[in-house]
Amino acid sequence: MSAGTEIRIIDTLADISATEWDALTGGNPFLRHAFLSALQECGCAVPGTGWQAQFLVATDNTRLVGAMPLYLKSHSYGEYVFDWAWAEAYERHGLDYYPKLLCAVPFMPVTGLRILAADETIRTNLIKAALQLARKTGVSSLHCLFPDEAQAQAFQQAGMMLRKGVQFHWQNRDYADFDAYLGGMNNDKRKKIKQERRRVRDAKISFEWLVGEQITDAHWSFFVDCYNRTYRQHRSTPYLNLDFFRRIGATMGEQILLVLAVRDGQPIASALNIFTHDTLYGRYWGALEFHSGLHFETCYYQAIAFCIAHKIAVFEGGAQGEHKLARGFLPVITWSAHWLAHAGFGRAVEDFLARETSGVTDYADELNERNPFKTPG
Repeated sequence: MSAGTEIRIIDTLADISATEWDALTGGNPFLRHAFLSALQECGCAVPGTGWQAQFLVATDNTRLVGAMPLYLKSHSYGEYVFDWAWAEAYERHGLDYYPKLLCAVPFMPVTGLRILAADETIRTNLIKAALQLARKTGVSSLHCLFPDEAQAQAFQQAGMMLRKGVQFHWQNRDYADFDAYLGGMNNDKRKKIKQERRRVRDAKISFEWLVGEQITDAHWSFFVDCYNRTYRQHRSTPYLNLDFFRRIGATMGEQILLVLAVRDGQPIASALNIFTHDTLYGRYWGALEFHSGLHFETCYYQAIAFCIAHKIAVFEGGAQGEHKLARGFLPVITWSAHWLAHAGFGRAVEDFLARETSGVTDYADELNERNPFKTPG
């Protein structure tokens, strides 16, 4: 990092070059200028919803050379790494856990870069700047969610504690087609998947894959109806809105796959996926009708078929979901990094994480032993 490099805080990406920003993202669609801007400009990740942008940007003679998507949070919703117990412990002791600082992509439990930097020195200085900001502003803590393993280690070297989690990802083993994929599974699991798919076909449900300009405004309206319905069924409030989905459809539609389930000529369910040349990310789904197997077909099997057809190597199915194991998704370790200002609570959390990490490792090992694929040999 040169002597002329400056790190500062901004609360919007409006004045940042999209070209320079995107050049630092490593191709991650959720870090694109268009994606993060849409979250703000459509009212999804804004102070009123508990997400106040405090983006760190590093510039060298006005050229962007580093950045960190950082937010001041007033709650822990939309994060998928659960620290509610920590917040409750603070409250029981008469301390404020909120606000806290969070380095993350709002509402997206996907692993990837969290520090965008042209070199290692800039990356190290951005982490230091985030910790300095946390100390200066007097927040309870600083957290980074779903960094890749290399960046998780960088946070640890800066003095933050690491936490392990588990997700389920599907791996494309150069399958020729869906039947070839099923052929690698043991008999019971293969039979179950075939039965699930047959029930959907017997209900006269067909599927369409829509990408980019194929997704019309009517499709977005229908998808959002499905999306909102899913949240209502779980007695929850949706994080995203129609304006957001329209915006990313217009600005990054070439990376969006909308799976549409159709019966009697009418759409009845849909699932939204975002993809790159090597990874597909399952995001949201919803249905207007219940049919046995419809969820698995719309969210998983259609996405797997798309990955096979387009030679996409990995399908990240989203947070949680041990039921994915039986459908060919294998456990993958995820990471988060944490710093707490209160020394006593910091030591307590460190002890907790040591015990939790051992349990997560054992859990992942157990899951791998129960994988649905045939044993080689």
